[in-house]
Amino acid sequence: MSDDSAIAGRLVDGGHELRQRVYFEDTDFSGRVYHARYLHFMERGRSDYLRLLGIHHRELAKDGMVFAVRRMAIDFLRPALIDDVLTIRTECREASGARIVLSQVISREEDRLVDAIVTVALIGPRGQALRLPAGVRAAFQTPQAGPARP
Repeated sequence: MSDDSAIAGRLVDGGHELRQRVYFEDTDFSGRVYHARYLHFMERGRSDYLRLLGIHHRELAKDGMVFAVRRMAIDFLRPALIDDVLTIRTECREASGARIVLSQVISREEDRLVDAIVTVALIGPRGQALRLPAGVRAAFQTPQAGPARP
């Protein structure tokens, strides 16, 4: 695998931060980010967080495992606009059993735009829930990936 850490954001105290610019394709007719595009930004944040923790989707898939979003609770607080630079912050709240619960915040400088709680489950080739491998659970116990702050 190539070293793509320059585009994967960075691990920070308690989690991960990824910066993304808002492009024309992310907006609707009003010039604001279309609500479904925030899901794309959050997915990138989650994927890059896992990547920097050493958890790679491609490696899991070789063993027939994938993460699937099971639940999302999202509060849209303020709109993002074209050319804004957003920060997607992802923090682990819990990693146990077959699931990981993550807190995600999208902000523009000091303005909090979107809050989300996302539950992902590890599933096997037939769609059954699988316990998180010890290495995955351990990755979330590092100081950079500690529990989310209240």
